[in-house]
Amino acid sequence: MIRVGPQDFDIGAEVRALTAGRTDIGAVVTFSGIVRDVPLELEHYPGMTEKELARIEAEAHRRWPLQASLILHRTGRLLPGDNIVLVIAASAHRQAAFEAASFLMDYLKTRAPFWKKEERNGEAHWVDARESDDEAMKKWE
Repeated sequence: MIRVGPQDFDIGAEVRALTAGRTDIGAVVTFSGIVRDVPLELEHYPGMTEKELARIEAEAHRRWPLQASLILHRTGRLLPGDNIVLVIAASAHRQAAFEAASFLMDYLKTRAPFWKKEERNGEAHWVDARESDDEAMKKWE
C-alpha cells in the first residue's frame, strides 16, 4: 500500500490497520522518519511518484515473503518534529521483515522521486542524496 501527501499519520494506528485480523503475520518492522532541526519542503510529481513507489514495493514482495507492507511519505512544508516517512514490512518471520524494511528505506533515500528543500538561516537550499545513502543502496543491486 502506498500513500503520498501532506497528511500526518499515527504509527500505531497504521500498524493496527495493516495487521487487523491477520494471523499469518508474525513480525512487523517499522521505520519512521522525523524532521530534524530545520523546516523542510518536500515536492513530488503526483502519479509518477506513486507509480514508482508501487514498483519498488512490488520488488520487495518479490524478494521477500511479505504478507503486507506500507510506504507512507509526506509532502509539503514540514517542521522539526513532524513525521515525514513511514515504512512497514510485515512477514511471517522477522528476517524478511527487517530486510524488506531496510531495502525500502534505502530506496526511498536514494531513488524515490521526491525533492527536498531545507530552510537554514532564512534561505532555502535543495538537498542532494548523501554518498553514504548511495553506498547503502548498492547492497540491493
